Amino acid sequence: MRTRVLAAVGAVVAAVLAPATANAESTTVVAQGLDNPRGLAFDAHGDLYVAEAGRGGEGPCFPGPEGAEVCFGDSGAITRIAGGAQSRVITGLPSIAARDGSGAIGPSDVDAHDPGGLYFTVGLGADPAVRAGLPPLGQNASAWLLRGHPGGWEQVADIGAYEAAANPDGGLPDTNPNSVLAAAAGRVVVDAGGNSLLLVHHRGISTLAVFDTRTIDGHPVQPVPTSVARGKDNALYVGELTGFPFPPGQARVHRVRPGLPPAVVADGFTNIIDIAFDAQGRLYVLEIAHNGLTSGDPTGALIRVDHDGTRTTLASAGLIMPGGLALHDGAAYVSNCGVCPGGGTVVRIPLG
Repeated sequence: MRTRVLAAVGAVVAAVLAPATANAESTTVVAQGLDNPRGLAFDAHGDLYVAEAGRGGEGPCFPGPEGAEVCFGDSGAITRIAGGAQSRVITGLPSIAARDGSGAIGPSDVDAHDPGGLYFTVGLGADPAVRAGLPPLGQNASAWLLRGHPGGWEQVADIGAYEAAANPDGGLPDTNPNSVLAAAAGRVVVDAGGNSLLLVHHRGISTLAVFDTRTIDGHPVQPVPTSVARGKDNALYVGELTGFPFPPGQARVHRVRPGLPPAVVADGFTNIIDIAFDAQGRLYVLEIAHNGLTSGDPTGALIRVDHDGTRTTLASAGLIMPGGLALHDGAAYVSNCGVCPGGGTVVRIPLG
């Protein structure tokens, strides 16, 4: 389970550190200057919230999963976009990034469904035990589901501790809370490191589904689930990145129903970072790297899957390592340049 959703950026990061915007004529930028923007969500008033993974900080610094030095800081944030203006409404959140601030791990996704507060995940991408060596902020907020409110945030569920104790997929302990979704019983959380789908409820945490490692071209490849969305049938759907070597065309979307193993409902994608459904029940898939994370090409893609299986690429050129997707009022909103410190944007793509 030694995986990071955005760890395999390598030379790709160096190619995209400049500010990036999608270049389609109909695409507009609604927010800019973001630090490694990831998941995003609308509230009931139409305000848009974005999780910024931050740009690391002054340290402590230590070897990252690939050996290069990464540094801890408190540059993670949640940004609100409302009335044409953007502002960071929650700041001082954990962030671990390269020295240049790229490829950060920090706030991963946000759920604005509850009028009483914002729920958001903070990633880690490592054995939960490494938190013991972090400053108090990292110990108390990394690999957690948190709830934001005016004046700060509070702890909701320690996803890292659950991975350490329950270890749903049975591999080496690894946790990276990513996508979060409101549910009747609480909050559903995807743990990309733990290859699991979890339910956070008033009694604690329980496992909804585990996604198994498979063999591709003779290599074991972990699923690395990154995203969860609810379909019109009320089932949960989970998109997967697929782990190293991040083979193109091997990412899938699973359907999860209580008491049943995950069932693949769509495949043939590459490195899925987020999914969503529109009001008609059509599936939208966001690929972080359309040609694969090891290709050196940072171009992503937004793909719609119709009910008959027809696939339409709605946007690709200009989507640079996108980090999250939300649908609202006939348009897709994508966090663009999701590995860029200060160069991240949110773009609006009309769906027609």
